[in-house]
Amino acid sequence: MPLLTLLSDVLGARIDGLDVSEPLDAHQSQWLADALHRHGFIVLKNQSLTPAEMVTFAKQWGRPSPHVIDTFHHPQEANILILSNVFKDGKPTGLVDAGTYFHTDYSYLDDVARCTILHAQDVPPAPNGTTFANQAKAYADLPSVMKEKIKGLVVKHHYGNRDNLDKQSRSVASVLNAEQAQRVSWVRHPLVRPHPFTGQPALYAVSGSSFGIEGMPDDEALDLLRELAAHATQDKYCYTNNYDNGDVIVWDNALLLHSAPLIDLTRPRTLWRVTVLNPQGH
Repeated sequence: MPLLTLLSDVLGARIDGLDVSEPLDAHQSQWLADALHRHGFIVLKNQSLTPAEMVTFAKQWGRPSPHVIDTFHHPQEANILILSNVFKDGKPTGLVDAGTYFHTDYSYLDDVARCTILHAQDVPPAPNGTTFANQAKAYADLPSVMKEKIKGLVVKHHYGNRDNLDKQSRSVASVLNAEQAQRVSWVRHPLVRPHPFTGQPALYAVSGSSFGIEGMPDDEALDLLRELAAHATQDKYCYTNNYDNGDVIVWDNALLLHSAPLIDLTRPRTLWRVTVLNPQGH
């Protein structure tokens, strides 16, 4: 059996001794899914996947969905988004800064993401990692008065970082071109969302794409969302995972907020990313 090691008390687990370049059997798939739902993210060490193998692994979690920024889809696999600060012939080879603020992947879509998978290709020494925040623990710790206040609220989401709309800033949401921008519009999701597999309630995307709340004035809604985001990203709910080359990390978008590092542009950093939607029926 693979070896699972907890990374912190609040979230995260490391898995050694499992080669995911080979298809997983039903027992292995269920074991990994249970680990993901219990720990929020799992890091599979010492992997070496081809683009096709990475997408095959991703399909064991659900339906891969190509990112709206098709400029940096992998030439062999459109389901893979290349994250990279490497330039070739004066042009970027991947998305340089992606999500350097707390957010939830694909919360700006009707069809929300189950998990995101990254494969570290060429990363600098630590610190180079992603910070995750456990939104189930954050919800559980809310005062009962706040839980009652937010019960049943529906949040209005759109692509973007509501707290930084400056397109020249490195912490703005990755800028879309005109054609890409036409593919995103307003969507609505519950503020408190039960986990699609475990039923555990968690705050959902209270930072990033959440711009308002139905039936509430915008200023009041933003105040509430920012109050919840400040609560939900306290250090006690967070863990930062640094990457080694060969790591494959899977994180649970129903359970976590995450924030990518603002990377040193002088040190090469390249990762592959696939985002997977919930399987039908979840």
